[in-house]
Amino acid sequence: MGTTLYLECRSGISGDMAVGALLDLGARRDVLEKILGRLPVGGYRLHFGRTVKCGIDAYDFDVYLDPEYTHNHGHVHRHRNLRDIYAIIDMLTCGERVKVLARRIFNILAQAEAKAHGIPVDEVHFHEVGAIDSIIDIIGVAICIDDLEVHEVIVSPLTDGSGSVQMAHGVMPVPVPATLRIVEEYGLGLHISDNDGEMVTPTGAAIAAALRTRDALPSEFRVLKTGIGAGKKDFYQANVLRAMLIEDLSVKKESSAEKQMWLLESNIDDAGGEMLGLAMECLFEAGAADVWYTPIYMKKSRPANMLSVLCTEELITPLENLIFKHTTTIGIRRTPVSRIILHREIRILQTALGAAKVKICTDGSRQYFYPEYESIRRICKEHRMGYQEVYAVIQEEAKNKWTAC
Repeated sequence: MGTTLYLECRSGISGDMAVGALLDLGARRDVLEKILGRLPVGGYRLHFGRTVKCGIDAYDFDVYLDPEYTHNHGHVHRHRNLRDIYAIIDMLTCGERVKVLARRIFNILAQAEAKAHGIPVDEVHFHEVGAIDSIIDIIGVAICIDDLEVHEVIVSPLTDGSGSVQMAHGVMPVPVPATLRIVEEYGLGLHISDNDGEMVTPTGAAIAAALRTRDALPSEFRVLKTGIGAGKKDFYQANVLRAMLIEDLSVKKESSAEKQMWLLESNIDDAGGEMLGLAMECLFEAGAADVWYTPIYMKKSRPANMLSVLCTEELITPLENLIFKHTTTIGIRRTPVSRIILHREIRILQTALGAAKVKICTDGSRQYFYPEYESIRRICKEHRMGYQEVYAVIQEEAKNKWTAC
């Protein structure tokens, strides 16, 4: 399945932090320098070193700009648009995977800036992103991901600060609008800390959104290597991005696993639809594996519903308490059952139509790909396409991406 990367963004994420963490993981510096050295941009030099953040040793990557060069050519650097950026990426002498990932990150950033400022994406000028250091950071991340042969990326919830920050457009609240747009559009988790200042840059958020293919860590895994990238700010906790290469140990254990379950059932003939709907919602939130209703007829031919709840043994009592609390039933049947399930996981696929969640089920060497409803619904509305068409596009792209892994 390729190498799996976990990015722990609990102390923020930025472009330079991401490159530093990936280099610390083992991405080759000479490969990075060789490819970046062929870019048609100048006026900078790369810094590779180590530093200590709150007592933690971390990789310190930075892009130092030549002040004189920046002064003479500043207008060029501050006003590149997306087409200019793509032209630079196209000139790279590297594999197509690097170019595709770099374009994806910049596109996410451009879309966010466009929505934040209420302008078409073609009119977005990357005041910060178009600068040399941001170009180097984003392309550098793409190079390092390819060099490490990473194919799956799990991203933790992002932690940002508060207060305000000076941007090219003026003083803005933290999280800045472009970062919030990315978090909203790509469903990234977000925690706001009481740190005064920006911990998640728009570039960092775009990197997280573009790289993420899975929502959560596997239930069991082995850490193969850890890398730490240093940020440039000082907070009460270490301003670092921690990255881990991991091996998923849960797949073999969970694939086609048979598990002992319990079926809780109750016949209800005096509850309205709103009551039953709330009960179902609460049962799912409490951990029920499945909840469903079956129309039935009770004594005196009264129409009724049979509530069925599938759960593990330790959840029997708390779920029964919820059933009594949220319905009018006075009795519940318990039946031990066994079920066999395929290993399943939700991954995020960057498709031609946008990001989409896909459920992947594994049965030995066979894989099944099921696009998630909410993603299909959103894409249908955004692109004015039909359900079956969107479903087919997402499913086909998922097969092409993951079947060969």
